[in-house]
Amino acid sequence: MENNESINDNSARDMRLCVLIDADNAPRTAMKDVMAEIAVYGSPTIKRIYGDWTTPQLASWKSILLENAITPIQQYSYTTGKNATDSAMIIDAMDLLYAGNVDGFCIVSSDSDFTRLAARLREAGKLVIGMGESKALGPFVKACDQFKYLDLILEHGGSEDASADSTAAAEAAAQVGAGDDTAINRDSICRLVCDMIDEMDDGTGWVRTSRVGDQLIKRYPDFDVRNFGSKSLNKFLASLPELEVEERILANGNPIQFVRVKPVPEPVKKPAPRRTAKRTTRKKK
Repeated sequence: MENNESINDNSARDMRLCVLIDADNAPRTAMKDVMAEIAVYGSPTIKRIYGDWTTPQLASWKSILLENAITPIQQYSYTTGKNATDSAMIIDAMDLLYAGNVDGFCIVSSDSDFTRLAARLREAGKLVIGMGESKALGPFVKACDQFKYLDLILEHGGSEDASADSTAAAEAAAQVGAGDDTAINRDSICRLVCDMIDEMDDGTGWVRTSRVGDQLIKRYPDFDVRNFGSKSLNKFLASLPELEVEERILANGNPIQFVRVKPVPEPVKKPAPRRTAKRTTRKKK
């Protein structure tokens, strides 16, 4: 996805990721798209999914796990009505953290019980990517470096632009997930981007779009251009009326995008009205 273009390409290719999936709180139909999304950030060297595989509810997962080489971890449900997979995922995550074999974690769940786990992994300097449905609560979303809504990945994954209705619904879902204090909408994003450009401006007025993307993710971990019907960060920024995007070609032939706040046109000065001298007629003597 181009909206993740702020990630350095070399570091993304070399980054080893651990994918931990909560089968009780993740949609089975989204796994193919989840793995494709994770590949943007790095290589998923460890892929595990947790659940009670003795129950008929999880029987339909078998083909999905085989297709994506995901290892199922058995965790019995000792008590009815309680999710026993949470503790198993947390224990494995901490074991993998201290083993030091991965650079980041991807937690696929909509359960806010993983909020403290995400915060702890970030404290250890690991990249934490959360993936869940729009019902995921704000604290879990904010605890991750980035959070991706599975609803959006499924809905917008195959189309270049979303319809107005689906875009509005996605934007509303993002606002609910982010919490009332930092609601995501076009106006708030536009104001924030304008402030960022003003702070990062080197005197030319232009700033690389990748730098803007980095700062947006830090401010809004669940920021995703698909919330606004786009598949490209550059197209999203260009759609904001206050901004202007320009592509430049580097010496090595690679294109690079810049963005700036559109300059306010100077008012056209009307020419001053010409003053005509009054004619005086002399009286004949």
